[in-house]
Amino acid sequence: MNSLFNRLGIQSYCFRVYQTQEELIDALKACGINRMELWPGHYNPAERDDHKDFLRRLANEGILISTFGVMGFADERVARRSFEFACEAGFDTINVDFSESQIPLVEALCQEYGKKVTIHNHGRKHAWGPLTALDRLFASTSPNVGLCLDTAWMLDSGEEPVAVAKKYRERLYGIHLKDFVFDSAGKPEDVIIGTGNLNLNGLLQLLADTDYSGTLTLEYEGDYSDPIPATRQCVEAVKAACAQLG
Repeated sequence: MNSLFNRLGIQSYCFRVYQTQEELIDALKACGINRMELWPGHYNPAERDDHKDFLRRLANEGILISTFGVMGFADERVARRSFEFACEAGFDTINVDFSESQIPLVEALCQEYGKKVTIHNHGRKHAWGPLTALDRLFASTSPNVGLCLDTAWMLDSGEEPVAVAKKYRERLYGIHLKDFVFDSAGKPEDVIIGTGNLNLNGLLQLLADTDYSGTLTLEYEGDYSDPIPATRQCVEAVKAACAQLG
């Protein structure tokens, strides 16, 4: 259990209602988690110059940044600042969204900074939502480009996340643990992880069996104004599932 659960982080977007660093740190602690995927809305390195102070504050509170994103490649300057921040903060991957035309820039920056990127799938309407698109991406890129598998949005694409994790295990560098149910029109709704359509136990067992070493990030977007209680329930659900691993 420990090797997986102890690496669990929370995507700070879950706490987007909180605008100050103090509130964000308190929310993480309230959920019993000391890792996060840092959302640019909480701290955007392209717009800030106080990286050392910010990172020192997190370190003093025992908080680690496991990855950063989802970051768009608006232009090279913005992308470069994100890579510089990754080097300064000491995390290995950046969670991104980019177009096919930006692949050469992505590859060049990965090579220059010694970092990898994870493309974030975002459902049936997203450019990288279909598996055919991911197949095309990975066939045309180096191993510096991998997948951040968003389990809920993969469900939205009509795919089984456990099967997708197995299919792309060589390029699977990140996971967003997230669960959806769908109404009659196909509209998704966030639910406590493991209570919707996601086979949480099957996914975690696959990760354990394949010695998965990427990032593991919980994401719950419901209860915008009061996210801590449900997010804490999600943490406990993952902890319980990890305890049952064979």
